[in-house]
Amino acid sequence: MTDNLQTVWNYADAVCFDVDSTVIKEEGIDELAKFCNKGNEVAELTKKAMVGTMTFQEALKLRLNIIQPTLQQVRQFIQTKPPTLSPGIKYLVQSLHNRKIPVYLISGGFRSIIGPIAKSLNIPQEHIFANRLKFYFNGDYAGFDEYEYTSKSGGKALAIQKLKDTYGYKNVILIGDGATDLEACPPADAFIGYGGNVIRESVKNKAKWYITDFSELTFS
Repeated sequence: MTDNLQTVWNYADAVCFDVDSTVIKEEGIDELAKFCNKGNEVAELTKKAMVGTMTFQEALKLRLNIIQPTLQQVRQFIQTKPPTLSPGIKYLVQSLHNRKIPVYLISGGFRSIIGPIAKSLNIPQEHIFANRLKFYFNGDYAGFDEYEYTSKSGGKALAIQKLKDTYGYKNVILIGDGATDLEACPPADAFIGYGGNVIRESVKNKAKWYITDFSELTFS
């Protein structure tokens, strides 16, 4: 880590977090797949998506076509398999809020699953960029909203640029574990790789600042 990165962190005017394997311990889509008895098939595709060997939209479409989650399954999943917050994330988000720094969640996961996570961290629902599942009137899976920023490769960068254009942020930090996070800097002014749940070597090797515990992020 360079002094410049520490300075950007100290003067951050917005902080964005990836969700799966960052804010929470799990990969949401993998857990949904397990719940729908399609876990092994989907986990392999998730690995390929995380290390950047296929485009994100390819991986998302393939995984959802395998899972075919119904509306009822998604609701049952949210009720019975709540995600586990990563150690220290609640305190870190609270400390950012105490400093009046807005916090955003930018995820290739699903808004229906991420909404309750945001609520538990006191992050406004309008601060979520995530994918929307679509269902037919009978509740069967009907696809996903392909117009959401995070439904495609490069989508996290588009979301961050949208925030900068809308609010005039000058020092936006992105914290995440995967290739889709790393590639979003720029427009993010700094990227902090997080390996507290899973260490992806391709991300660790390229990140200028890499942590394994949120307690490492203190303000000087």
